[in-house]
Amino acid sequence: MTRIALLLLALALSACGGGDDRRPPPRPAGSKPVTLNLPTSQETRACFADLSREGIRFSPLPDRDYGGGCTLIGAVQLIDIGLPVAGIKGMRCGVARGFVGWARNAIAPAARQMLGSDVVRVETMGTYACRNVVGQAGRPARLSGHASGNAIDVSAFILRDGRRISIERDWRSADPAVRDFLQTIRKSACRRFGTVLSPDYNAAHYNHLHLEDDRATFCR
Repeated sequence: MTRIALLLLALALSACGGGDDRRPPPRPAGSKPVTLNLPTSQETRACFADLSREGIRFSPLPDRDYGGGCTLIGAVQLIDIGLPVAGIKGMRCGVARGFVGWARNAIAPAARQMLGSDVVRVETMGTYACRNVVGQAGRPARLSGHASGNAIDVSAFILRDGRRISIERDWRSADPAVRDFLQTIRKSACRRFGTVLSPDYNAAHYNHLHLEDDRATFCR
């Protein structure tokens, strides 16, 4: 076979090659969000139904690809859970459902019973954020659970009597009731979320509880 014939054969075979070569390249981080036309999964529909059954006001969000591997799929914006919450944006419905149950059935009664006052506001450091995991020096970079709206960071609790119980200041409080309150709600979170990270885990979590709906069993 001549050299020209071999070249033509190689070109023909490459034209018939696998579909991987025809996939669109990954979208760069920070590019304009693209709305995805995806069917709502059965899991997400069940989650919406659970929130509605509990009387939670929420708004389903469109599925979006933000580039760089960051997406928000099956997400909601919580509007009213019966307790004011600061700092929340869109989050996957499973995280929202776990957070609502935790706030209503763990935080509220624990504060009333252990601190003698009702929680009137929960402060957070947000939900969705297109970024990598922080605090893992020396390890390969990987996307955080926040990059898919699958995590929420909780930083403080405001009580009716005016006290502000914060993770940063009070995790090792001199007041045993405050310490016990924070340890109790962390233990409850560990039963509701796959990954729960606190100041006991590493320095990156000195000021918040990281709650992630990832079906893991890691509580620190």
